[in-house]
Amino acid sequence: MVTTVLIDIATIVLGAVSAVLVGFVSRRILGTPVGWPRSIVVGVIVFLIGWPFAGWVVDQTGLESAMARGGRVGTQAALVTIAVVIMSIGWIFAGGVATLVALEAIFPTHPLRNPVDVVRAAVKQRRRTRRYLQIVSIASSHGAGWLFHGGSRADSELSTSQQRADAIVETINASGVTFVKLGQVLSTRRDLIPEPYLSALASLQSAASTLPWERLLPVVEGDIGGPLASVFRSVDEQPLAAASVAQVHRAVLNDGTAVVLKVQRPDASAQVQADVDIVLRLADRAEVASPLAHDLRVAALARGFTTTLLEELDYRVERLNTEMIRAAVANVDHLDGGARIGQPGDGRSAAERSPIAVPRIHAAASGRRVLTMDLVEGKPLSGAAAELGQLTHEQRTALATVLMRAVLEQILVHGVFHADLHPGNVILQPGGTLALIDFGAVGIIERSRRGHLTALLLAAMSEDDTGATDALLQIVDVPEGFEVDEFRHEVGVVLTTQKFRPPGDGSIFTRMLDVIRRHRIALPADLASAFRSFATLEGCLRVIEPDFDLVENALPMVPSLLRKTVHLRQLATATQARAMVTTGILRELPRRLDTLLTGVERGTFGVRLRTLDDAETQGFIQKITSEVVGTLVSIAAVVIAVVLIVSDVGPVLAGGLRLLDLIGVVIGLFGFLGLLRVVRQIFVRRSP
Repeated sequence: MVTTVLIDIATIVLGAVSAVLVGFVSRRILGTPVGWPRSIVVGVIVFLIGWPFAGWVVDQTGLESAMARGGRVGTQAALVTIAVVIMSIGWIFAGGVATLVALEAIFPTHPLRNPVDVVRAAVKQRRRTRRYLQIVSIASSHGAGWLFHGGSRADSELSTSQQRADAIVETINASGVTFVKLGQVLSTRRDLIPEPYLSALASLQSAASTLPWERLLPVVEGDIGGPLASVFRSVDEQPLAAASVAQVHRAVLNDGTAVVLKVQRPDASAQVQADVDIVLRLADRAEVASPLAHDLRVAALARGFTTTLLEELDYRVERLNTEMIRAAVANVDHLDGGARIGQPGDGRSAAERSPIAVPRIHAAASGRRVLTMDLVEGKPLSGAAAELGQLTHEQRTALATVLMRAVLEQILVHGVFHADLHPGNVILQPGGTLALIDFGAVGIIERSRRGHLTALLLAAMSEDDTGATDALLQIVDVPEGFEVDEFRHEVGVVLTTQKFRPPGDGSIFTRMLDVIRRHRIALPADLASAFRSFATLEGCLRVIEPDFDLVENALPMVPSLLRKTVHLRQLATATQARAMVTTGILRELPRRLDTLLTGVERGTFGVRLRTLDDAETQGFIQKITSEVVGTLVSIAAVVIAVVLIVSDVGPVLAGGLRLLDLIGVVIGLFGFLGLLRVVRQIFVRRSP
């Protein structure tokens, strides 16, 4: 009984040792990580099969009967038997390694993840799946289920584009803040979205039910780092406005300054975080499945949108945006009927002299989820028809000119501009001046691109279709099969017919965006923002003065804008910098030329690939050389083994087994393991 237990324990121990040994040796031979669970399973199988297989081989070679004779023959047979058993188990071991190679090729080993990360990922996956199913259900209930899985309803009940557009808008309105924001952004991308979807998306509203002040108070006090009374004298608990992300309340600071307090809803961030993941995944799938989505780089657009949306949840970004716009507007040359308003030396700052007001941000009363700014009195242009009607034609024209100059100079000269300029974000103040609000989206255009954009506007305003086409093609990537002549023709049609179209019949910029969309040109985000700002600017100007012509009034301003873009001091500095760089190159040129000519004269001139000098490249070459040599050696070993085994020559050891047979088996084993390593390395290089 005790003997049986000891045998069982020894068997278990040997099996465990075999399992660990197989995994360890496999990792060493293959040179890459191999999963321990599968290594242990294969090791146990090798242990269970190895001994029976070795016994079968010994029986087939007749070594057992040779050992039974005893004497010198029996001793020799015993030694040969040990060698045969070792080789038999070695080949079973090689078979186990081959099994691991196959498993690694089909199901590569992945590192074990942190259990906490696994739980978090599972919770996130569950939340995402639940939210995705909710969105699909909302879409199906509003007739837009075909967006996800097709279906006949889009063809039968939703037979027109307008019906499908309305179904999409209803779905977006019911899906929450992220999708409403996405729809609002898409409603400004005329270069991507055709009518009637564009107009339908423009009707999206982010209004929401109000939250009681008690729900928002912890958010405010958490951001200001203390009780409400430490910063605010009073806060009106009834909101001025409520949207899906934030509420706005009137308030008074302790110093008596009237302000508005923008407070983010407590649950807004969590919902946006969950939806952003879904938007990115859907965009990736769309780009793979749809050539149009691929041409328009939908995945990149989605990443840009989600990045912007997440930034909008951090009101510190909007605070920085507001300060940048304040600085840009303060540097604008505002003109009113040809006269500068607010001369230097009157005791006011540039921002205070500007007839375009930008509210100040109060940093001590602001944070990541709270933004406090000056209260801007007045009405947005979208609701100021009565107030505008009380102004004279000259006053409205001067007001429109000021706004036009401000926006053009922001975009073309300073490169920082309000990227969401619509009549709701331009306030007509009681004194007859304008103010800008809501700086969650700010466009930034680098200097080189501003030059191309200025050239594009000059060409468009002078009806130069070839120049406008060339300027645009310098800053965009065109899709495969793009027809330049056809595109130029359509641009020319827009430029030629614009001056004959009745007022209010569409902006030249919106029509240009229609042409860009039809040709599947992917506009960079900053350029799309600039085009959108030009188009919305024209809409604002039409609200102020219906007869105001943007193209006609902007053309005389372009020379002065160009002078600000390329003034003498800046040109001199840039020329000096480039001259210094060129001088450095020219200084080295004679020495390099002399070295080159000397080499030619002496016959030592040659070309050296410097890329082969670095350690990384040399290591790569050595690795490839080693693998090639290893492969050739392994193949040679297998061939030699086969030749030795089938040759049927050489001394007989015992039981009819020849010495060359045994040597061939040994050589073949090492050659086989070498080939397995080569195969494994091939799969490792392919797996990334």
